[in-house]
Amino acid sequence: MKVIALNGSPHSGGTIYRGLEILTGELEKEGISIEHIHVGNKEIRGCIDCKKCRETGRCAFDNDLVNQCRDKLIQADGLILGSPVYYGGVAGTFKSFLDRLFFPHADLRYKVGATVVSLRRSGGIAVFHQLNNYLNLAQMIITPTFYWDVIHGNSPEELEQDGEGMQIMRVTGRNMAWLLKALEAGKKAVSPPEPEKRIMTNFIH
Repeated sequence: MKVIALNGSPHSGGTIYRGLEILTGELEKEGISIEHIHVGNKEIRGCIDCKKCRETGRCAFDNDLVNQCRDKLIQADGLILGSPVYYGGVAGTFKSFLDRLFFPHADLRYKVGATVVSLRRSGGIAVFHQLNNYLNLAQMIITPTFYWDVIHGNSPEELEQDGEGMQIMRVTGRNMAWLLKALEAGKKAVSPPEPEKRIMTNFIH
């Protein structure tokens, strides 16, 4: 089994990196392979709603990480999204990346997802919900844990002082490993439901 961990922070060794490291460390203990991909320090343009990806399954802009990551994700069993809080929202580069990654409606159903949010002081729950929207609307299964996956600290050193945040990362990692294995075992006994063709209703009066 394999999980893709996407780091949406512009910092290569910051708090998000450390949070992902703790979480994925628990997965690795269970024999699950991890691929870390740093997105937040790249040049990623936003979605222009051309809808070409709905025809081809690939973003029309093919000069950055989006299509590469999409191919990797389709082959993976799980995905972790990590973003710092920027003005109460997902970091801008990462938001542009996620919009283009998820919009083609690639078949991510029933893959396992988790999120990591880092912040100095406040805004974490809003970003946590924003990230989970991507997973939920892709019909992914979100890893349960005992509290929101939000860690505090302006640096990896400060994060070490957030004992609860560190524990949340460890528990989320262990729960994600269990969920991945449970789903893999369940596939042999129970088939997933057949997807329906999506109905799109525009509210025009």
